[in-house]
Amino acid sequence: MNLPFYKYQAAGNDFVLIDNRDESISLSSEQIARLCDRKFGVGADGVIFVSEDPDADYHVTYFNPDGTQSLCGNGCRSAVELARRLGLAATHSVFNAYDGKHFADILTDGLIRIRMSDVDKIDSALDGYYMNTGSPHFVRFVRGLDAYPVFDEGKSIRYNPIFPIGANANFIERIDDHTLALRTYERGVEQETLACGTGATAAALAASLEGYHSPITLKARGGDLIVDFKRDGHGNFTEIHLTGPAQMVFRGEIEI
Repeated sequence: MNLPFYKYQAAGNDFVLIDNRDESISLSSEQIARLCDRKFGVGADGVIFVSEDPDADYHVTYFNPDGTQSLCGNGCRSAVELARRLGLAATHSVFNAYDGKHFADILTDGLIRIRMSDVDKIDSALDGYYMNTGSPHFVRFVRGLDAYPVFDEGKSIRYNPIFPIGANANFIERIDDHTLALRTYERGVEQETLACGTGATAAALAASLEGYHSPITLKARGGDLIVDFKRDGHGNFTEIHLTGPAQMVFRGEIEI
């Protein structure tokens, strides 16, 4: 079949987005992998369906390159922008995704802000922190991040048996009291990516345990992301928001 698509990038995280409002499109894991392939397909860190939802303005379904599903923060922000183009979203909107309902705002400067799910549990592990921000994430403070072996160390952590479903691996380094450098190895992609929204969220929450205060800017290799949050009297993280850019790169059609 000939598949129309939109190519988006959000802080260097890139995605193939598909308008599936009529629910006519269903892709196998092999087809998703081909779309994400940078030599034989479009090339992307994931595939996203935008469809209608009876309980929200629209629905966002995210597939990793291996066909598994999860939440993708940067992917959701890209989907918000596409939903606006499709007439499903205005300045403020509500969408359902892998981990439930989210609220989104398209800001006046073109940035997109989405509310993430609350986080009520952060565990210590492997000289770092482990939590679920819609996807499972490990976070570790390091020195010399530019030269850090993100691929090798990230792959080792991703497949460590202490994480039964695997974990994305994030490595952060202090820049100043509100700014961190971030690099991420993403499961499903099985590579370092230029940015990761759920990873940036996890990094900010982990940093708050070491004295950082909201809002926190995460400088990924593909661009800046901002995470703001509150913490209640029980130590739970609430009202978590992820803000950053999301832009359409091009649209096209591929036989698949």
